[in-house]
Order: sequence, then structure tokens, then C-alpha cells
Amino acid sequence: QPSSQAGLNQKLNFMVTGLQDIDKCRQQLHDISVPLEVFEYIDQGRNPQLYTKECLERALAKNEQVKGKIDTMKKFKGLLIQELTKVFPEDMAKYKAIRGEDPPP
Repeated sequence: QPSSQAGLNQKLNFMVTGLQDIDKCRQQLHDISVPLEVFEYIDQGRNPQLYTKECLERALAKNEQVKGKIDTMKKFKGLLIQELTKVFPEDMAKYKAIRGEDPPP
């Protein structure tokens, strides 16, 4: 209707101005890459900052898991060396000497 033309023109001008502003910023942002998951968050109506938060939480959880595995392997190595030293004292003395952990007898 002719009475709503002015409102439509105003909205179109607002969109054109916004697109021009985006185009002006394009030169500054040409080398930035955004993970596709961020766009999925936006499409779902979720805050994109939640993606960063969840990525950090997953990284921290994985870090703790890997740290636990490393600690377990260190303990296992220590126990294995203890038990092997009991069973094979001469061979383990040579092993430790080669590794520089213990002076040879």
C-alpha cells in the first residue's frame, strides 16, 4: 500500500547502510577464519561466545584426562623398574647406568 512505502524505504535504506558498513570493514577482516560450528550456534539462536566457552571446557577436560594418563604411566614405569630390579638386578643396573639414572656398581 502507498502508506507503507515510506516505512519500507526507510528499512531498505537502513539495510543498505548496514551492508555498506560491513563492506568498509571487509579490508580489516579479510584473514580471519571462523569455525562453521559458530555459525551453527548462531543459526540455533545461541550465543557464539558459548562455543568458545565449550571449546575451552572440552580442552580442559581432555587436558586433565591426558595428565591423568601421563601420571599413571609414570607410576607404572616406577613400579615396573622396581619389580624388574628385584628379578633382574644386574640387567637393571646396566639399564640404569646407560640411562644415567644410577652409577654402575
